[in-house]
Amino acid sequence: MSRCTAPVRGHNSASAAANCPACRYKSRGYSSYSSYNEQYGSSRISNGSSTSRGNYNISKGRTIKPRWSNSSSLIYYTQAEVKTLTPIRENVEKRIVKEDIRDVFLCHAWDDRKDSAKDLHDLLEAKGVSVWFSEKDVLLGSSLLREIDKGLAKSKVGIVLVTPNFIDRIKNEGIADKELSALLARDLLVPIVHETTFEALRDESPLLGSRSGLSTSEDSMENIASKLAELVKS
Repeated sequence: MSRCTAPVRGHNSASAAANCPACRYKSRGYSSYSSYNEQYGSSRISNGSSTSRGNYNISKGRTIKPRWSNSSSLIYYTQAEVKTLTPIRENVEKRIVKEDIRDVFLCHAWDDRKDSAKDLHDLLEAKGVSVWFSEKDVLLGSSLLREIDKGLAKSKVGIVLVTPNFIDRIKNEGIADKELSALLARDLLVPIVHETTFEALRDESPLLGSRSGLSTSEDSMENIASKLAELVKS
């Protein structure tokens, strides 16, 4: 009797099944290959997102869905993230009834406007989040500080993209520092740490650094954008 050439895991391709003396006459479904795919394929990770529900999320401590998360959402959170975002969500819910209001005010360093800040802006907009972003919302000839004031007043929540460039800017008390001061006055602020650490931030801004937030060292920028989208949506 012919013996299967892949008795343990099955065949990793249709052609391998076809060339096996034991399996070549089976149906085109190639049951060994299918069982292998079902057993091992489900653990693959795609962008750290939808197919990462299993061991990947568990290994990162992401096992919770907050009350504002849609039941069909594939995004999971750590307990610390839910604790951080819950008071901000409560404030967001108070502001949802207001008209003509943006979902997010994006505070960032000027040097990041065409790189990481734009990447985050584009990810949020792709998820249906309206973002106040200086690159598109401050018209030529307008007062930057005045436009920032209006943007802050008409946004549900502020996010601060903390990068090495941002830390350099707050050292020199630039525009980013003025935006930060206004955001810190309200409990509507989420720091997003990117390519740096909370420790480095605390060295320059103990007040901002004392706040919990999200970090791209722990999660992808796309997943962070998904969490922010869930946070601000009604």
